[in-house]
Amino acid sequence: MRPFRILLAHELRMLLVTPATYVAATLFLLVMGFVFSGILETFAAAAQEGSPASVFFQLFWLPVFFMVPLLTMKCLAEERRLGTLETLLTTPVTTAEVVLAKFFAAYALYLALWGSTGGFFYILQKFAGPTQPLDYGPLLGGYLFITVSGALFVSLGILASALTRNQAVAGILTFVLLLTLVIGTRFASTLELLKLESMTTARHALDYVQIFTHLEDFTRGVIDTRQVLYYLSGASLALILAILGVETKRLHS
Repeated sequence: MRPFRILLAHELRMLLVTPATYVAATLFLLVMGFVFSGILETFAAAAQEGSPASVFFQLFWLPVFFMVPLLTMKCLAEERRLGTLETLLTTPVTTAEVVLAKFFAAYALYLALWGSTGGFFYILQKFAGPTQPLDYGPLLGGYLFITVSGALFVSLGILASALTRNQAVAGILTFVLLLTLVIGTRFASTLELLKLESMTTARHALDYVQIFTHLEDFTRGVIDTRQVLYYLSGASLALILAILGVETKRLHS
């Protein structure tokens, strides 16, 4: 475990000195700040169903599509291009330790950025006062969704970075994977073809991977262990594929 801790500390330091990290953080906070202010204006203008927290998390995909690629695109692709990954793997560390260290570093920063949005709700509570208490159910459920879904999103970015030497290609590939997972599956579930009786299995499979359906359940306080297992198993599979990808390229280099 000591090599892993050293690698993780190194990756965290590298993320903190990388300009892309601060670009991602700035864009994230700006976008979510504008989103949150727009939500408050809507609620102030007229009564709305639900709570500001549930509406806020419905737009989770806006920063995810851009923040995750920026956080992960350099993880393995840039090191392979520079030749430092092969050098690192000649030391007494395993490929799994290298990949997992990069994943947990990016995942920690991902959670830290989302955690900073808690300040929005803190300010809202201060201004709303005790007469309009904050609904903590959707808030806690939303952050729990961000935590478990983020593991899958970040692991897909790590996988994309493991498949190429070009960080721009890794970033684009991550964006496409996330777009397919979040928006593509939702669009596919509306196809008339899936309404056929013979497509029942495919329809159920698509329903199971519906990200927005999971979010609605979490913000209503419905925590389904099957959904949690979906994200954790998906993240594990993506990381295993990333490890195999790095190993395969190393053996053929």
